[in-house]
Amino acid sequence: MQGRSDLKEIGLFRSMGDPMQIVSGPIHQPIVHFEAPPVVEVPREMERYLNWFSTSQGTMPALARAATAHLYFESIHPFEDGNGRIGRALAELSLSQSLGKPVLLALSKTITKRKKLYYDQLAAASRTMEVTGWIRYFANLVLEAQDEASKLVTFIIGKPRFFDIFRDRLNPRQEKALARMFEAGPAGFKGGLSAGNYAAITKASSATTTRDLNELVKLGALNRTGEKRYARYFLPL
Repeated sequence: MQGRSDLKEIGLFRSMGDPMQIVSGPIHQPIVHFEAPPVVEVPREMERYLNWFSTSQGTMPALARAATAHLYFESIHPFEDGNGRIGRALAELSLSQSLGKPVLLALSKTITKRKKLYYDQLAAASRTMEVTGWIRYFANLVLEAQDEASKLVTFIIGKPRFFDIFRDRLNPRQEKALARMFEAGPAGFKGGLSAGNYAAITKASSATTTRDLNELVKLGALNRTGEKRYARYFLPL
């Protein structure tokens, strides 16, 4: 929260103001997903939460404990801001404790992909004592985040290996285009690299583009699907 001038109580439980709400939608027609407990109840609820967190290790399956830890914390919403980030950190801490080693996850990135679904699930679970649906949702979220993290690590490790393999076998245009493909991340170009994309990146003519791409496929530096104007190219990682 460093540098934030709009927050009154940084590092302290919220103690004033209107009820804390998670809201989305336009200002004139907001959708209230959740309303947190009043400020007078926050210290007591946080004491109960911390007692539960410290005594629940080893008593629940890893994914169920992480899901519950996140839900309970977000339901209390103890701080003026930053509750989502802290709640995700607590879920990752819970997983690390249960597994006995650090976990490598990107929960924020995975949640952001379908943020409305996350808020809907959180709101539904916060209004009832039945949290089975939430645990199922959050467990799948964790597994998806773990899979994405694994792909990202493979991608990062694969980049220097890739350029080591093809060192001195690429012309400057090919190097530039491949570097741009790596910049796009594990997901790559949406729908794959096209000849038009290649020409735009390298400023090459149509004939040069065709020749360069064919060479890259023959070298094994790119995989191709489709033919002619429907051809698309992907990194072989």
